Amino acid sequence: MAKKTVSEIIVDTIVAAGVTRVYGVVGDSLNGITEEIRKRDGIEWIHVRNEEAGAFAAGAEAHLTGALAVCAGSCGPGNTHLLNGLYDCHRSRVPVLAIAAQIPSIEIGTQYFQETHPETTFKECSAYCELISLPDQAVRTTEIAIQTALTQRGVAVLVVPGDISHEKAEAPAPRLPVLRSRPTLVPALEDLRAAADLLNTCSRVTIMAGAGCAGAHAELLQVAEMLGAPVVHALRGKEYVEPNNPYDVGMSGLLGFTSGYHALMDADAMLMLGTDFPYTQFLPQETRNVQIDVRGEHIGRRARIEVGLVGDVAATLQALLPLLNHKQDRAHLEKAQENYRAARQDLDELATGEAGDTSMHPQYVARLLNEQAAEDAIFTCDVGTPTIWAARYLRFNGQRRLIGSFNHGSMANAMPQALGAQLTYPGRQVIALAGDGGFAMLLGELLTLKQLKTPVKIVIFNNNSLGFVELEMKAAGILEYGTELENPNFAALAEAAGVRGIRVADPAELPQAIADMLAHPGPVILDAVVKRAELSMPPTIEAAQVKGFSLYALKAIMSGRGDEILELAKTNLLR
Repeated sequence: MAKKTVSEIIVDTIVAAGVTRVYGVVGDSLNGITEEIRKRDGIEWIHVRNEEAGAFAAGAEAHLTGALAVCAGSCGPGNTHLLNGLYDCHRSRVPVLAIAAQIPSIEIGTQYFQETHPETTFKECSAYCELISLPDQAVRTTEIAIQTALTQRGVAVLVVPGDISHEKAEAPAPRLPVLRSRPTLVPALEDLRAAADLLNTCSRVTIMAGAGCAGAHAELLQVAEMLGAPVVHALRGKEYVEPNNPYDVGMSGLLGFTSGYHALMDADAMLMLGTDFPYTQFLPQETRNVQIDVRGEHIGRRARIEVGLVGDVAATLQALLPLLNHKQDRAHLEKAQENYRAARQDLDELATGEAGDTSMHPQYVARLLNEQAAEDAIFTCDVGTPTIWAARYLRFNGQRRLIGSFNHGSMANAMPQALGAQLTYPGRQVIALAGDGGFAMLLGELLTLKQLKTPVKIVIFNNNSLGFVELEMKAAGILEYGTELENPNFAALAEAAGVRGIRVADPAELPQAIADMLAHPGPVILDAVVKRAELSMPPTIEAAQVKGFSLYALKAIMSGRGDEILELAKTNLLR
């Protein structure tokens, strides 16, 4: 049997898994891997400015394709930079392999220069994390890592000392049986009957649908029709649930609609489909509940579940449908649909702009992006207020995609995720909705977009603040502190870096600015100056939040910051 270096074995195996690019920053401990990639056709090294961005980009690629994506970091600080992006990938359940180079193997345990212990560091954000300490481990360890990432839909980490990567071992052709495996999990018939009996007995059923509904759209609509059930979606389920769905009544949760919240709270039964929606205060706790999820550990950890079905959503709904009775009473559904129309109208009325104003309502920016973007556009959004506006104003049709840090909640995800999306689908429109704080945090990746000539369009919601944090402070009765951002003219900054920059503050100029951005063949920064005092109201407000906001207003006035209260009123009430 022929011998190959550990680097050759790793690259052979990831190529066999369909990988065509590896995101990272080069370093001496990675030389074996990067040199092997350099010599190959069909796989390339994507040079980012920060390994964190490489992990986010790999996660976006894995999200869009469902296939394995790869990132890498050199020893010590190189691979610890991967950490935040990998946390996001793992919590978003996308299959990513991270190659974490290590110091020379003989130096491990001596407090050598740049020494860390990645097999410990990455344990919490991975499904598999192992050190290749001997060359003969390389074949099996690499194959196990890849198959674990694919089957558990999460992160796998290979820790490879730089010297070991150059050593040789016997190397059979890669074998990855899971690439040809498409298992389907369906609950037992008696469990399906128990779920059907419950749903048939209750008169007001509401469906709460999440990302697990990917590939189950037809079955979801059939069940909603049978049960006369409004469908509320979680944010990660938006791109799969919302398209062409007459039963959809919006989101619930902190970013959601009043219609989604009331559809759940007015129900006497809830059917949860492929969602681990975390906000229990927005879920009914007194209803009779059925939950379907391929991961049994999710069942019952957000609401009390009477019947739990462990299975793939589409296959389980197909098996459940013949057992359901068609409900003739549509009052619950029709009320929820009417509430949704009213909520949608209220939100749309906020998405306006007045010519000559010195800044814009962020809702108006999101609405126009939705109207002008391509039918198959890929959107990414930063955590915070850009996620709010994406959730409320971007519409999905079965072709558009949406990526964000929806579980991990990290800042600075939108631009690097857009990079990964654009490299994965170079012919599609990719638009990042970035916060000014998030964009600045990984600002160096603007240079990556320029160097790689990726035509990503980045819209910065520039309100000179960490806007969502300010909202949280107001709700808690706290005066804003540490949230102000002294921003440059981001458009001018982009132009200095050789990237097209457009700055707009007058709402009258925004339609043409977006059209110009989308028409430009290369990367573009659209610096959209938006109102700092814009509020985003959740679907329900607790007494503590009312008290907190009142306390904030009193503190602001007494500390000489009454102008903030006037600006809040002007922005949100006098419209």
